[in-house]
Amino acid sequence: MNTIRPERRQGPALLRGSMVSQSTHDQRLLDRRGPADWVHMDPWRVLRIQAEFVEGFGALAELPPAVTVFGSARTKPDAPEYEMGVRLGRALAEEGYAVITGGGPGCMEAANRGALEAGGISVGLGIELPHEQRMNEFVDLGVEFRYFFVRKTMFVKYSSGFITLPGGFGTLDELFEALTLVQTRKVTSFPVVLMGTRFWGPMIDWIKGTLLADGKISPPDVDLIRCVDDVAEAVQIIVGADQERGETESRERKSAGQVVADAE
Repeated sequence: MNTIRPERRQGPALLRGSMVSQSTHDQRLLDRRGPADWVHMDPWRVLRIQAEFVEGFGALAELPPAVTVFGSARTKPDAPEYEMGVRLGRALAEEGYAVITGGGPGCMEAANRGALEAGGISVGLGIELPHEQRMNEFVDLGVEFRYFFVRKTMFVKYSSGFITLPGGFGTLDELFEALTLVQTRKVTSFPVVLMGTRFWGPMIDWIKGTLLADGKISPPDVDLIRCVDDVAEAVQIIVGADQERGETESRERKSAGQVVADAE
């Protein structure tokens, strides 16, 4: 004879046997007794994640066209990469772009500084880390995140392109995530520019000589990356891609309008 086990529906989940709690969610919500461990459990984290998305979207929704600049937090103010970052931030602002960085020191600070000094909008998207890293003083609009993946979404959603200065693991992570999204067409294609051929050259050689040679990527994938030394050239790549995208969208709108007219 089969034993009938207790059963309860809990949203999309079906609970049976020992998985069925002896109390309800309402009871646990309204009961002041007991530990506060529940605020650290995964269902509660989902609400925190949701809140981060809402806050990020709300804070950034009215930005003008923007470019995200990645780069090392360890770059010193007297390093050539810092000076390049300042010139890059200034040039982007002069073209009417907001400049988005991770909000930290080093190359991020440099790009924010250049944008601010040129009268542009300087944005920092910070991240909670085990070691304290405050938002740099050149940020006009700063948003702090708990979760890397929420922060990365904001980088991608509000950027017309990515420009990457020399950096370490974090910079590489952001770079290759952007390339993967473009390669797999998960996002509308935007340019990915590397600044500094001496620094990035060996990686480009490895990509061509190993990944491409072994068939791990296709020839068009290599063309997703532009590697330059000149700030003006990097900015022009972004501007040119924006113009091309605008022309494509205009043609698509005209084509759609013609289809509607023909149908009428």
